[in-house]
Amino acid sequence: MTLLDPERITIAGALERLMRHGIPFRFEAYDGSTTGDPASPYTVRLLNQRGLAFLVTAPGDLGFARAYVAGDLEIEGVHPGDPYPLMTEILSKLSFKLPPPAELVKIVRGLGVGNLVPPAPPVEEHLPRWRRTLEGLRHTKVRDADAIHHHYDVSNRFYELVLGPSMAYTCAVYPTADATLEEAQAEKFDLVCRKLDLQPGQRLLDVGCGWGGMVMHAAEHYGVKVLGVTLSQEQAEWAQKAIKERGLEHLAEVRFSDYRDVLESGFDAISSIGMTEHIGVKNYPAYFSFLRDKLAVGGRLLNHCITRRDNVSPTSAGAFIDRYVFPDGELAGSGTIVSTVQDVGLEVRHTENIREHYARTLEAWCANLERNWDEALREVSLGRAKIWGLYMAGSRIAFERDEIELHHVLAVKNAPDGTSGFPLRPTWLS
Repeated sequence: MTLLDPERITIAGALERLMRHGIPFRFEAYDGSTTGDPASPYTVRLLNQRGLAFLVTAPGDLGFARAYVAGDLEIEGVHPGDPYPLMTEILSKLSFKLPPPAELVKIVRGLGVGNLVPPAPPVEEHLPRWRRTLEGLRHTKVRDADAIHHHYDVSNRFYELVLGPSMAYTCAVYPTADATLEEAQAEKFDLVCRKLDLQPGQRLLDVGCGWGGMVMHAAEHYGVKVLGVTLSQEQAEWAQKAIKERGLEHLAEVRFSDYRDVLESGFDAISSIGMTEHIGVKNYPAYFSFLRDKLAVGGRLLNHCITRRDNVSPTSAGAFIDRYVFPDGELAGSGTIVSTVQDVGLEVRHTENIREHYARTLEAWCANLERNWDEALREVSLGRAKIWGLYMAGSRIAFERDEIELHHVLAVKNAPDGTSGFPLRPTWLS
C-alpha cells in the first residue's frame, strides 16, 4: 500500500468511521490527516505511532489515558489540570459505533497490523488486576497496603497543593452557595460530628482517616478522644505532625495501621469517611461486622462513601480508575450498603445523598491543581499530574450527571431492648 493508494485509510478517516455522530473537536494526526469541528476551541493531536497503538489495543478510556499520560496525545484549548470543558464535550457528543466485521478488518489493516501489539504502558500505571491477583488475593492486608501506597504515598506537598489546607480528600459539604472549599470541608467534618452526636469525653474511631482532618476536628471542637488509622505511612506521619502542632496529642492519635489491627473497642462512635470504596463489596459484611463489634451499646456509625446510582451495575470502577487511580476500588449502590449494615445488626436511622457537593468539591480541586501546576510538577511527574486532572474532571462530570453518588448512612448499635438513644427528630440540621 502506497501513499497514493485510493484505498489508503488515514487515521482521521478511521476515526470518522468509528464515530456515530461525528467529532465535536478538531483532531489532527501525525499522518497529516484531520477531522472534526474546525471551529472548536479544542484540538486533540495524536503525535506518533505509539499513541495510535495505545488507542487501538485498549479502546476507550484506558487507551486514551495511556496515550495522554505518555505524551503521545496532546490537548490544546484546556489546561491539563482541569480538562473539564473538553471532557464535557467528549462525554456529551462522542458516541462510538462498531462497524461491520469486514469494514473493521479493513480499518485495522489500513492502519497497520503492527498497531495491534500493545506498547509498554506508562510508568504511572499500576499492574493489571490479573497480575495483582498472582501476587496476592484482593483485599488481603498486603495487597490493600500496596493499593493505598500507589495512590496516597505520592507526595504530601502535592496533595496540599490540590486539596488545600484542610488536606481533606473526601466530599466537602457546602453550607452556602458561596462557601469556600475550606469552609465546606470544615462543615463536612462538623456535620459528621453532629450526626454522631459527639460529646466531650467520648471516644471516636476514624477508619481510613487520611491526613487526620476528622480526627483533629472532632478532638478540637467536640473534646472527644479520637483514634484514626490509615494504611498510608505518609498520611500518618503528616497527621501526627499536624496533631502535635495543634497541641492535640492528649486527645488525638493517628496510626499507620490496617483497621483490622485495631484492638481497642467500646467506642462511642465510628466514622468511616471515604473508606468503603477500598474494601471490596464482598467484604462489606465483614467490614461492618468489625465496626459493629468496636461500638459500645448506643454507639453510632457514620459511613460516608461514593456509591452507584443503583444496586445492579458492575462494581468495578473501570479500567482507567483501576490502573491509574484506585487499584481494586469498587462501588456499590447505597441500598447494598444499607442492607449490609442492617444485616449485621445495626439500625439504619438516616441516609443522605450529597453528590452535587462532590461535583463542587472536584471543581475546586481542579482549580487548585491548575493554579499550582508549576509547583505540582516539582513534586510529581507530568504524567501523574495529567492523571489527576483527567480523573478529577471526569469524576466531576459523573457526579453532575448522577452516574455516581455520595451517600451518608447513619446507624446505631441498639441496646438489647431496642433503645437507640436517638431524639424524636434529627438534631444535626440546626
